[in-house]
Amino acid sequence: VQLQASGGGVVQYGGSLRLSCAASGFTLNDYTIGWFRRSPGKEREGTSCISSSGTYTYYLNSLEGRFTISRDNSQNTAFLQIDNLKPEDTGVYYCSADKLVECSPKLVLLNYDMNIRGKGTQVTVSS
Repeated sequence: VQLQASGGGVVQYGGSLRLSCAASGFTLNDYTIGWFRRSPGKEREGTSCISSSGTYTYYLNSLEGRFTISRDNSQNTAFLQIDNLKPEDTGVYYCSADKLVECSPKLVLLNYDMNIRGKGTQVTVSS
């Protein structure tokens, strides 16, 4: 059972990235997905979540409009599109999954510790 984030890299200020979260060893269909990040010198924070069906999405208020979470259950993969990247977006981005937790503003705001935690991908934004 594993989640692996990918798609990070070095991007200039104002650029875009699309991160992927691929599941192996289990099917993502019934799982809520969350994306989290840890920036240098800061604690981990939640950025967004998406319900198992993809119907509901929630974002950290300060990120809404630039971050878009999505999923393709047929590919067993979730995504995080980040537009208009800023230097403060620099950090390691992680995806997590949980079958028993609903996607909600609380999950994102309280940085909920989800059951299956994936390995992260580094995003670096140059100014």
